[in-house]
Amino acid sequence: MTEAAKTQRMAPSLRRMLLPLALAQFICSFAGSNMNVMINDISKDLHTTVQGVQIAITLFLLVMAALMIPGGKLTDRWGRKRCFTLGLSIYAVGALLSAIAPGLGVLILGNSILEGVGTALLIPPVYILTTMLFHDLRSRAQAFGIISGMGGIGAAAGPLIGGFITTAITWRAAFVFQAVIVVLIVLLSRRIKDPVPPDPTRPFDTVGAILSAAGLVIIVSGILAADNNLAVCALLIAVGTLVLVGFFGWIRSRERANKEALLSTKLFHNRTSNLGLVTQNVQWLMLMGTSFVVSAYLQVVRHYSAVKTGVIFTAATLGILVSSLAAGALAKRYKQRTLILIGFVTTITGVVFLLFIVKHSPNEWAFAPGLLLIGLGLGVMLTPSVNVVQSAFPESQQSEISGLSRCISNLGSTLGTAIAGTILVSGLTTPTRSYAFAMIVVASIGLVGFSAALFLRSPERASTRAT
Repeated sequence: MTEAAKTQRMAPSLRRMLLPLALAQFICSFAGSNMNVMINDISKDLHTTVQGVQIAITLFLLVMAALMIPGGKLTDRWGRKRCFTLGLSIYAVGALLSAIAPGLGVLILGNSILEGVGTALLIPPVYILTTMLFHDLRSRAQAFGIISGMGGIGAAAGPLIGGFITTAITWRAAFVFQAVIVVLIVLLSRRIKDPVPPDPTRPFDTVGAILSAAGLVIIVSGILAADNNLAVCALLIAVGTLVLVGFFGWIRSRERANKEALLSTKLFHNRTSNLGLVTQNVQWLMLMGTSFVVSAYLQVVRHYSAVKTGVIFTAATLGILVSSLAAGALAKRYKQRTLILIGFVTTITGVVFLLFIVKHSPNEWAFAPGLLLIGLGLGVMLTPSVNVVQSAFPESQQSEISGLSRCISNLGSTLGTAIAGTILVSGLTTPTRSYAFAMIVVASIGLVGFSAALFLRSPERASTRAT
């Protein structure tokens, strides 16, 4: 039997395995954005502030980012399927705890901590399993297209679905919805088989995990402190940077001693992968930063309801859905680098629309063109960026690069909410000015992603240079 025939025969079973993986990425991305339209409802119900809700959202994204590398590394020791199932279980417990939260502290425990830990365990296996199950570049690109598209749709549809649930029932029901989807994913994932058996004897770099997580947490904490005390902000960022420098020194010393390190420094020797990681970080920063700023502005300043805010975000959801569905056809016609560049130009244009058109129009639908362009742009480039990074390394390094890739993407989401959100929240006394400043910052960071994409090479070339 020819290889093509084998691939065709395996296609149905692979598609069945892909469905729960894509749904897992959807629900985790949904969790990162659906709370944006609940800001007023949660703050009133739990007797907290807009800043308190922002901290809860940011901490969820931060816990994901901080633990994603350790989560990816644990897949070698515990097994990819086991980590996936364990992460789903922890996530479900966190969602249900959030649904009954009596105050902000319990909400942070359930949503920010438990859901964050669960996501950090379940997301790396999604990308590792996809890379291992889909061997050729084209089928892998299609699989990543579905998963990344579902992630983008989850993030963009979060405000819409969350808004409807919050208005029709209560914001607490949105967390019950997440738990129900997780149960469905567990049932659908029963057919997934781990391609490689786990190795319980494989050592785990605990010190490296602590240093990497601590460095990220301290830096983001510094950003969140910017609206209260700039000196504390600068101090925390400096300390966090030193901790991360210490982390890199630690893993380098582990490698020199021929010991297992949390992360191989060889991952950073691949130029194409490094640039791809930058584009991933910036894409999610722009998506989550824009989502939080626009949602908070509409609710706090214009006093829109959760459902009205969510409906406005339909434009972004539609944009991501359309471009994600066209991802396969676009991948056949254009190079991955070209798609990423087009995506950044479209997304930055959308942010500029939000900056200038919305400022001069009281009509809520003035937000639609900008959000549509942002959705279209992100949908075009999410898949190529992931594929460029994952395809740059052999199967033996997939657990590490998957953890690093998801860490960088979720760090982008965290920074987007922290940076743009802090600018907006700190200037709510002059909302129009702070909104404009936040949008300018997001667009400027988008130019950094565009610049990185200019120097990208095709994944085919990258894979031949992987070490």
